[in-house]
Amino acid sequence: MSWLILLASGVLEAVWATALGRSDGLTRPTPSIVFAVALVGSMAGLAVAMKDLPVGTAYAVWVGVGAALTVIYSMLTGAESLSTVRLLLILGLVGCVVGLKATH
Repeated sequence: MSWLILLASGVLEAVWATALGRSDGLTRPTPSIVFAVALVGSMAGLAVAMKDLPVGTAYAVWVGVGAALTVIYSMLTGAESLSTVRLLLILGLVGCVVGLKATH
């Protein structure tokens, strides 16, 4: 269950990071509210997952999932360029997250 909570927290990390980017320095209300709610949910989930998982593993997975999803979303929306090298690097990041789970 801790792994599912951790993955959900990683998804929320991507949500708050994207919302923060769209908030224009926290001056736009809707993205600012989405940022705050997702941030609290993400941190709470990470804290719960860390009850059962090692801190280093939990943090690395949380950051990896959030970073990969944030970049993928940015590429899909055209905010960042899409390239074969970028996709391979994201796959490497995802592979590392899977590896941490597999060796736990």
